[in-house]
Amino acid sequence: MSQNLEKVKAFLLDLDVNITKEDEAEELFVIEDEDRGIQNMIIDCEEPIVIIEQPIIPIPQNDKASLYKRLLQMNHELVHGAFAIDEEEKTVFYRDTLQLENLDKNELEASISSLSLALAENANELIEFAKK
Repeated sequence: MSQNLEKVKAFLLDLDVNITKEDEAEELFVIEDEDRGIQNMIIDCEEPIVIIEQPIIPIPQNDKASLYKRLLQMNHELVHGAFAIDEEEKTVFYRDTLQLENLDKNELEASISSLSLALAENANELIEFAKK
C-alpha cells in the first residue's frame, strides 16, 4: 500500500467512517457515515490530488434548467467542494479535490463535513428535484 493511501486510510479510520470498499490497485476507498449523510462516497488518491466524490440525486430530465440554476446557488454556500453533474447529465455529484502531498485529517474532515452540512441545509429541496 502506498504511503499516501495509508495516510488517507488512517485519517478515515480516525474520522470513524465506515470503509465499505478498499481498492489498492485503484488507490481508492468507498466510505459511508449514515449520521452525516455520507453514502457511497469515493475517496480517490490520484497523485498529486485526492478526489472526493459522492452521487447525490438523479437529474430530472424535464426540469434541468431550474436544477442547474439552484445547484450554482447552493455552490455559493459550500465551504469546500461543489455540486457537479456527470457528462451524461444523469446524476448530480458532490465533488472536491485536495492536495495529497500536504493533506491533513482536518482538511479531509472539513471536505466531508461540507457535504454533510450542504445536505442538511438542502435535503428537502434536492429530494423534490429528484422526484420530478
